[in-house]
Amino acid sequence: MRRFGRTLVTAALAVTLVGGTAGWASGDSQTAVTGPPPGTDAWRADTVSGRSLPDPATTAPREVAAFFAGLDDAARHRLLRSHPLVVGNLEGAPLPLRYEANRIAVAATGEARYASLAAPGRQILAFDPRGRGQVVEVFGDLERAKHVSVIVPGSDNDAAGYDTRRKPATGPAGMARSLREATGAESGTGSGSGGSLAVVAWIGYTTPVGVGLDAADGRLARAGAARLARFTAGLDAVGAPDPVLFCHSYGSVVCGLAARHTDAADIVAFGSPGMRADTAAALRTGARVWAARGPSDWIADVPNVEFAGIGHGVDPTSAAFGARRVPAADVEGHTGYFVPGTQSLAAFATIAKGAAR
Repeated sequence: MRRFGRTLVTAALAVTLVGGTAGWASGDSQTAVTGPPPGTDAWRADTVSGRSLPDPATTAPREVAAFFAGLDDAARHRLLRSHPLVVGNLEGAPLPLRYEANRIAVAATGEARYASLAAPGRQILAFDPRGRGQVVEVFGDLERAKHVSVIVPGSDNDAAGYDTRRKPATGPAGMARSLREATGAESGTGSGSGGSLAVVAWIGYTTPVGVGLDAADGRLARAGAARLARFTAGLDAVGAPDPVLFCHSYGSVVCGLAARHTDAADIVAFGSPGMRADTAAALRTGARVWAARGPSDWIADVPNVEFAGIGHGVDPTSAAFGARRVPAADVEGHTGYFVPGTQSLAAFATIAKGAAR
């Protein structure tokens, strides 16, 4: 009888979560963008020096890297001019080639909402205009970095709104810039290894809109986890160090599902509704797992349950979960974790530099 009572409570909490009375608002259902980028059929039909091109859907990033290593500059640039969307999104392809390809791909859309992404000096590592659009941007020198961090955001993030003005230190790009500044990497004057830090703002999956049913179930997170795992394999293929994943809100669900398929050195969940695991050990990762939640973050009002596929499970900041705690007593709201001067940002910077114990 006691177990039946707990099940009823869990069901009621799940309905509350979906219905929006626990601080969750309605959202529009999204179709996850998956699979290789537009232009893949033309790429597959092409050859270089009589050789077939690596299939974007099935070729491992390390094999892609080896393929490009065997090409001269003329062949590489012929491919990027002919297939910019494929080259720009091809994990394992040389980083400068992808930046150049994505400048071409962004400009080719002719859409004003994407125009700023093609500005000189920007390092767009991936761009996919399908749906609301996906975009990945690098801050710092990813080719030479000794430390790499990846910001994995939650709801309401896409390529169309990526450059929309936001409060400082919020949003994927704002978080990335703030983290680099906190380590001294932005100015190049920081002590230790901060100046060799690259940060990636990764909107490489279809995020929920609002916090309705899409944010309450794991459908979009599962699709995102597969893309995140391939992205980290791509980093490894081009010689980047094992990354630190900073996973915000619904992004922490993505990280939880991807954890065992990545080579992350650390995984940091903040403002998290759960990671679809009962414990940090259940993530089955060699990474150190960290968690933070501020005192006024509304995510605390979301029931930490998983019932009939709804909800994301145990609170990562709970003692039962077993993650290392990140101090966040001075964080305001759901997006204030990277605000300069906060305890959380100072701790994040230490983790990003590989100096945390």
